This record gives sequence, structure tokens and C-alpha cells, in this order.
Amino acid sequence: MPATPTKGHRFGGSPKHQRLIMANLVSSLVASPTGIETTLAKAKALRPIAEKLITKARKGGLHNHRQILAYVGDQEIAAILMDEVGPRYADRPGGYTRILKLGPRPGDNAPMAHRTGVTHPPSPPQANCPVSGAESAPETGQFAGWVAWTGQFGWVGRHGTPPGGMV
Repeated sequence: MPATPTKGHRFGGSPKHQRLIMANLVSSLVASPTGIETTLAKAKALRPIAEKLITKARKGGLHNHRQILAYVGDQEIAAILMDEVGPRYADRPGGYTRILKLGPRPGDNAPMAHRTGVTHPPSPPQANCPVSGAESAPETGQFAGWVAWTGQFGWVGRHGTPPGGMV
């Protein structure tokens, strides 16, 4: 009897079905310029698979092309990965996709997410830099230790709300 994978969530009844679900999600992600909308659990499970396939596309070569084709099973998607997606992320060391949470799905209240590719170039790491576009909080007075002033929500920081519950 073959061993059944036990790490992570099981989407579908068998390991074959789960692999096919993930292959279809990767194909949809590559084919759609705006990304895909799926459940949060599937979006999180998709990340390592999609990142490994994009890394293979970045490296290029016949062997990696055949490995991508073996996983995805579609020549057009494999060609898009090798010709368009791989060169797009050539100078990015990882983190090719992002998850945007959408909220619950009407009907079964399942948490939904939008999985899309990262389009901007990686920024160099900056030490002790406040959040871009936000002012630093004053370090004295009643707001000492708070993180940032956001125009819409006021002071947001350590505990999620400002002192006294004011927004």
C-alpha cells in the first residue's frame, strides 16, 4: 500500500486529486493577469507549489521545462511560465505571489482570498525606517510608543486601537 501524504490540508479525497487541484490552481494563476479568487486555505497551500514552479521557470533549461510540464500538464501554461513569468521575476529572490484576504464567502462563510503575482521590483531592506507614507508617532506624551498615524483610522499601533478608544 503506498504511503499517503499527511502534511498540510487535504483538498479532495486522495493525493492524486489534491495534486490535480493544485495544478489547476497554478494554471489559473499563470493564465489570469489579475490573479485568482479561492478559499484562504487553498491560497495558502498554493504558495509553495507556485513559488517552486516559478523558480524552475526562472532558472530555465530543458529539464526544468519538462518538470513544469509534468506537474502542470498543459503545454501552453508551461510555455507562459518559461517565456513570460520566469523572466519577469529573474532578479527577484523569492516571494513571487501575494495573498489578499477578501472576507467570508456568502453561503458557507468560508474565508476567501485573492492570490496574485507580485508586479513591483523588490525593495532593498531598510533598517529603522517607518512605514512608507506614514508619519512616525511622537515618542512623548499620551501617544508614546504608538507606531503610525494613518489618516483614516487615526493612531494605530501596539494594541490595534488608540488610547481611550478614540479613532
